[in-house]
Amino acid sequence: MNKLLNEKILVCYLITKFDNEDTLLTFLRNYKNFKSGYPHELLICFKLFDNEKLNIFRKMLLNISYTEFIDNHIHNDFDLGSYSRVALNYKSRLIFFLNSYSYPICDNWLKIIIQNYEENSILATSASYESLLSSIKLKKFYKFLKYLIKLISYKKFFNPFPNPHIRTTGFLIKGNDYFKFMSNKLIKSKIDAWKIESGKNSLTNYLKKLNYNIYVINSDGNRFSEKYWKNSQTYNYSEQNKSIISDKHIRKYHSLDSNEKLKFQFDTWGRD
Repeated sequence: MNKLLNEKILVCYLITKFDNEDTLLTFLRNYKNFKSGYPHELLICFKLFDNEKLNIFRKMLLNISYTEFIDNHIHNDFDLGSYSRVALNYKSRLIFFLNSYSYPICDNWLKIIIQNYEENSILATSASYESLLSSIKLKKFYKFLKYLIKLISYKKFFNPFPNPHIRTTGFLIKGNDYFKFMSNKLIKSKIDAWKIESGKNSLTNYLKKLNYNIYVINSDGNRFSEKYWKNSQTYNYSEQNKSIISDKHIRKYHSLDSNEKLKFQFDTWGRD
């Protein structure tokens, strides 16, 4: 057995001061209803909470076994910044990161993921080829200057389509690998967070340079390399009915009509 699997897997769920009680309740309901199938330690990272709100959320967790992690970083550096501080404290552990709007939607969700793990790899529950650069459109001619400035800026930081990257709403990685990647990153804005997920110097591209294997795992327990990510049916493709983890964008796709789904599919994977 891989030596990293000798320690319990750490499942890190992030909740922030911007989230309400229903967000946590939804996660807890799904966490209880869908068995993980694999031993783990649940860590709940509270970001930017004041004591009053923190105590409210603690009461909601009285019947859950979990480890508390308080992230009082002064600036809001989004989910990815919080993950780096968790990773710093758990460098030797395999960590499955979940943001506040993500939760499991199938039994054995963690077992399915872990069974596909190998040394020097990262496992994601969804991925995309989408490019922020290629998505820029000039909709009104009088906005041309604004469009041009944005285009020049995005060309510096983002690759054109296809732009393969894992989505950071549910992914498994060794703590030290994530911490090393983030050690020289500063997140001051949403665009900084986008750079980390899908930019030229993204987490995905960083791991590629290290010759890591990057897989998407679906609810059938199948593992997909980059060329076949869309066939996993975990994100913006076909019925999208093989997801292990649900997040707000996955749920949005399910709410669309057939024509809207095709548009999302083309934006995410192209027309092939």
